[in-house]
Amino acid sequence: MDGRSFARAALAARATLAASASAALLAVAPAVRSAVAADAPPPARPWYEEVAVNGFVSTSYSYNFNRPDSRLNYYRVFDFDDNSFKVDVVELVLQRAVAKPREAGFRMDFAAGGSIPRVSAAAGLFRDPATGAAQDFDLQQAFASYIAPLGAGLRFDAGKFITHHGAEVIEGYDGWNENATRSFLFGYAIPFTHTGLRAVYAFDPRVSATAMIVNGWDVATDNNRAKSFGAQVAFTPRPEVAWYLSGMIGRERPEGDGETRRLLDIVATLKPAAKLTMTANFDLGHENDDWYGGALTARWQARERFGLIARAEGFDDRAAVRTGTSQTLAEFTLTPELHVTPHLVVRADLRRDRSNHPTFMNRRRATDHQTTVLLNVLGWF
Repeated sequence: MDGRSFARAALAARATLAASASAALLAVAPAVRSAVAADAPPPARPWYEEVAVNGFVSTSYSYNFNRPDSRLNYYRVFDFDDNSFKVDVVELVLQRAVAKPREAGFRMDFAAGGSIPRVSAAAGLFRDPATGAAQDFDLQQAFASYIAPLGAGLRFDAGKFITHHGAEVIEGYDGWNENATRSFLFGYAIPFTHTGLRAVYAFDPRVSATAMIVNGWDVATDNNRAKSFGAQVAFTPRPEVAWYLSGMIGRERPEGDGETRRLLDIVATLKPAAKLTMTANFDLGHENDDWYGGALTARWQARERFGLIARAEGFDDRAAVRTGTSQTLAEFTLTPELHVTPHLVVRADLRRDRSNHPTFMNRRRATDHQTTVLLNVLGWF
């Protein structure tokens, strides 16, 4: 082979080798990219994608068969207006939920309406400091959260939050009351909200504990130099049984006025049958004198979309500490509930209230009872 033929052969061999090497690299490159992508951390989500936005609306109509001239349903919590259509509350919730250690988040509940904000607004925020009157808007909750990496995770909430006391709730997109009207215990035996610091720890799936140091009952700005302390232990031995034992202590009245207020709250839930759930609530409070009461609620889920709820209770305020009148109150409420769609509920309350003194009104005359009916519509997203 002459020199030129040898050169041509060498060039051809190098070209073939280069082509083979290129093909091999092209074949390996996707696998290399996949391995690198698997090892790389996922890109961070934009902050606005981590914030959940939810809404809730409750509207109602209430009628009092006593036809009181005052057009008021006496000793009621949120359904205090007689013969009136109401927008009880429109709620907007912004939150970044936390679930794991080292996660931080927040929750803000904005509430507007003619019923709930007027009652549950805390002193020092959206309640007039001189008159004590509340308007149609409230920052119902506003707190920051962090889960400290201690054990299974110790959660801290700092800010304003709804109380953990009682069997009943202030309604929102993530839960509403069994009955459309609230019990006397909810209105007079326990607080609505607190402002301060709360810690929650789950020892195991069956036992958890809550502790808090706060300004007090329903005060965003403290009205004295003392702080109030609260705690709860939740015990769920089986899925169909749950116990909640709560307590609270602190001075709640303005500086130099009144003694220490104490509260013991017990809630128990039992599901004795697939379609039946029962809840019992007992409250005992003391400030200058005692108040106490108990309530029993039973829910029968007759169909997937239809339920029937009954509640009976008694509340003793013989020292006039909470209602302002020496009396013992009792009531019975029956509530049919229909889920029209997955995000729309229609329900009605038929309720009978009694007192051992004539503290209600029948037109202009004092009487010991009142009977009301209420229609309520709930919607949420």
